[in-house]
Amino acid sequence: MKTANNYQQEEYKAFLNQIRMERQQKKTSNFPKIFFTVILAFFLAVICVIIVENTILIDKINLAQAEDSGFFKFSRKKKGFQVPFSPRRQNILLLGIDSNGEGADLWEGTRSDTIMVVNVDPRTRTLKAISIPRDSKVYLPDNKGVSKINSAHALGGVNLVKKTLKETFGIKIDHYIIVHDEAVEKIVDALGGVPIYVEKPMKYHDWAGHLHIDLNKGNNILNGKQAVGYLRYRKDGLGDIGRTQRQQWFMRSFFEKMKSLDTIAKIPEVLNICKTYIKTDMSIYELSQYAGFLKGVDENKIEIATLPGAPNQKGYISYWILDPQKTQEVIDRIIYRDKVESDFSKFKAGIMYSPLKEKEAMALQDQLKELGFEVNTLKITHLSHTRFVANRNEVTVDFYNWLQKKMPQLNKVQFIYDPTENFSVGSDFTIVLAEG
Repeated sequence: MKTANNYQQEEYKAFLNQIRMERQQKKTSNFPKIFFTVILAFFLAVICVIIVENTILIDKINLAQAEDSGFFKFSRKKKGFQVPFSPRRQNILLLGIDSNGEGADLWEGTRSDTIMVVNVDPRTRTLKAISIPRDSKVYLPDNKGVSKINSAHALGGVNLVKKTLKETFGIKIDHYIIVHDEAVEKIVDALGGVPIYVEKPMKYHDWAGHLHIDLNKGNNILNGKQAVGYLRYRKDGLGDIGRTQRQQWFMRSFFEKMKSLDTIAKIPEVLNICKTYIKTDMSIYELSQYAGFLKGVDENKIEIATLPGAPNQKGYISYWILDPQKTQEVIDRIIYRDKVESDFSKFKAGIMYSPLKEKEAMALQDQLKELGFEVNTLKITHLSHTRFVANRNEVTVDFYNWLQKKMPQLNKVQFIYDPTENFSVGSDFTIVLAEG
C-alpha cells in the first residue's frame, strides 16, 4: 500500500520529467519576448546588458559604429566572432572595484570590493552565481604571496584575479565585467534614487576614507551616496557576509527601478556614466547576446551562494577563512552543476520569522506538515529579507520549484544555497519570513 510520502515522491519524479521535456522543447524555441525576469546578485552587471539592449532598440545604432565609438572599454577583437552562447556553460567574472582617491587612475591599483562568478548554461537557460567574500585568505599567483583575494586586482589587474580563481578554486573565467564604485553613486542619482528596505539603523563615519553612512531602519529611497553607504556597510557583526547579502537585496530593488517606464528617458545619461566607469572584454554584440539570454531566464531557477567560511583576526588584519570541504561543495554545485539524488520526503524544514510575520509563519508550518515535512519553527528578529535557503546539497532548485507549485506564496522568493546551517541548525531547508 502506498503511503502519502510515496505519492509525493512519484509526483515529484513526474514533475522532474516534465521539466526535462520542457527543456528539450525550449532548445528549438525562440527566447520569450518579455522584459528581464532575471535577478543577479551584482546589480551593475544587469546595467550593462539592459543598457546595451535598450540603446540598440531605441537609437538603432550600428554595432560596428558603437564599438568604434568607445561605448565600453573592451578588448579589440579580430574580424569574425563566435556567438557567445555555444552549448557549453560559461563563467562570467563580475568585479566591483573601489577608488584610490581623487585624481587617481580609475583602474590601476584598485581593489575589488565585490567579486562574483556567474555561471550561465545556454542549454538549460539557467543561471547560478557565487559571491566570494573580499576578505577571503588565499595565495596569490606570480609570487604575490598570501593575502586577501580583493588585493589581486590591485596587484595584477583582472588577469591576476582570473589566475587566482583558476589556481585556487579551479574556476576558469570566460569573460569579465568590471564596474567602478563611483558608477553606483552616479547611476543611482541619474535614476532619481532607488527604493530599499534598510533592515537596521546604519551609522558609520570614516573621515580618512571619506565614507559617511547614516541610514534609518525602514523603507527608504536611497540617493547615490546613501546607496554606496548601504552597499559598503559591514559594522553589524556579519562583516563581509552581511555586505554581500545587502548587495544581493539591493539588486532586487534596483532591478525593479530599471523596469519602470520613466527609466527609459534617463538611458542617455546612464550611458555617459557607463562609458567611463564600466570595463569589459566583451563587444557590444556579445553584451547584447547576453541581454537576449537573460530575457529567457526564470528568476525562480536562479541560485546564489556565498563561499562558506568563518572570520579570523590576525593582528590588525581580518580574514575570511574558507571552509575547504564546504567551499568545494559550493563550487561543484554552482560551477560544475553536480546533482545529488535524495529522498526529499525525509527533509526537515525550518521556519524563521520576524515578529510581524508570526501569523504567516504558523500558516506556513501547517502547509509544510500537510506535505509530510517535519518542521522546526524558530523565531528571530535580525534577519531582514524573505528567502528560501537550501542547507543541504540534496535540496535542489528543482525541489524548490516543485514546492512552489504546492505553496504559491514562495513564487519569486530568492533561492540561496548555504551549507553552513547558519540560518537554521538541523534543518535541510529553511524559509525565512522577514519584513523586507
